[in-house]
Amino acid sequence: MNIPNMLTMLRLFLVPVLFYALVEGRYGGALAIFLIAALSDGLDGWIARRFHLQTRLGAILDPIADKLLVVTAVITLTWLGFLPLWLTVLIISRDLLIIGGSMAYQLLIGAIEIAPTRLSKVNTVVQFLLIVLVLLHAASGWRYPGLLMIFFIASAVSTLSSGLQYVWVWSRKAIAQEKGTTGP
Repeated sequence: MNIPNMLTMLRLFLVPVLFYALVEGRYGGALAIFLIAALSDGLDGWIARRFHLQTRLGAILDPIADKLLVVTAVITLTWLGFLPLWLTVLIISRDLLIIGGSMAYQLLIGAIEIAPTRLSKVNTVVQFLLIVLVLLHAASGWRYPGLLMIFFIASAVSTLSSGLQYVWVWSRKAIAQEKGTTGP
């Protein structure tokens, strides 16, 4: 257990705390919790790369922590009326597509190494910013519906683009594997 993995574990621990703050209507606290979790995401990756502390555990737990954080936030914020249902369905559908696609690939073709693409990382940042803006709106009554709509659309576009990119990359790898060549 190293510092990056401990930061990832902190993020996992903050997921139910975030949920509790949201359902209790403590939006300022939820915003602070989410910001701490989001900052820990960037910090754990930077520390792991900078000091060569990448581990297999971290490679598995980090995306799980990110997904649990985002999914918990978007489902709860949708349930509370702060996010549109269509956007939450899109975000969750992308994650289910990636999980289902990786399981199918593993069953039908073989082991797959899942590494986040640059577009996937951009998608995570856009979703984190969206959640921060929505929590800021909920906590302070801040009213800029045009800006929120821009982030709804940006999140939808990045989510859809990232999901399609995973389908494209994995499909090409599967085709290359079947032809007996190395993938893209």
